[in-house]
Amino acid sequence: MDLSLAVWRKSTASQGQGQCVEVAVFSDGVAVRDGKHPGGPALAFTPAEWDAFLAGAKDGEFDRPT
Repeated sequence: MDLSLAVWRKSTASQGQGQCVEVAVFSDGVAVRDGKHPGGPALAFTPAEWDAFLAGAKDGEFDRPT
């Protein structure tokens, strides 16, 4: 995944907050990075890994314990 060609996006809810995760979508996967440190490292995921993460988030797998 060539991150030099990435088009990074962040949630409109985080605009101006300074604390966000940015996402770039590629044909061969997804990359995420810390919006406060755009020159820092990014994590890359295959489409299957990203889909599994999203499914887990939707199912509440990552919710904070009550």
